[in-house]
Amino acid sequence: MERLQKVIANSGYTSRRKAEELILQKKVEVNGVLVSELGTKVSEKDIITVDGEEINRDEKVYYLLNKPRGVITSTKDEHGRKTVVSLIDEKRRIYPVGRLDYDTTGALILTNDGEFANRLMHPSNQIDKVYVAKIEGVLLPSEIMALKNGVEIDGIKTAKARVKIKKIDKKANTSIVEMVIHEGKNHQVKRMFECVNKKVLKLKREKIAFLDLKGLASGEYRKLSHKEVSKFYVLTK
Repeated sequence: MERLQKVIANSGYTSRRKAEELILQKKVEVNGVLVSELGTKVSEKDIITVDGEEINRDEKVYYLLNKPRGVITSTKDEHGRKTVVSLIDEKRRIYPVGRLDYDTTGALILTNDGEFANRLMHPSNQIDKVYVAKIEGVLLPSEIMALKNGVEIDGIKTAKARVKIKKIDKKANTSIVEMVIHEGKNHQVKRMFECVNKKVLKLKREKIAFLDLKGLASGEYRKLSHKEVSKFYVLTK
């Protein structure tokens, strides 16, 4: 037996906090009976519906995708553009953990495990994400220090980052820079570079914690092993 809000969150329908709100708003039914108490526990056999929609309690699956450029990080797109979910041959309802911009490539996890997704995305768990950016110009030492110490985005200072210059092309006036962050603000890496007056020309996420893209060409994916999933749970305990 598990708490109702946890089961709803694990299904990927929404976060646990939002699930609690839905229960209190009398939008959740168990076996056709309206439930409005947070202490309610349910079994695997119980049928749970939220706003009339039965939640997904399928076997949990976990994928690592090498996201190509020009694909939306979403489960569907109203403009008919290709989504990351459409790249994976999986009948269960899965969704991306976090997001990458339309023109950003690289490592992206997709799953139907809400608890797993929430753990990975919660800032307090400080899951490292390694990005490699091609930028216009060359970073000055003062700009590198500013990025490392955190810059202000929407009035909030970003957490400390690790920054490493990998290559400088003086002729083209471009640089390849590796940046490691553990936050996930909207367009964060691009906006951090904007704070030091540098434009990002290309951006790729090369690693999520210990997961890299070895063996995966652009658009390819693989299932995470039980050991890898367990390792993430250990990292976020």
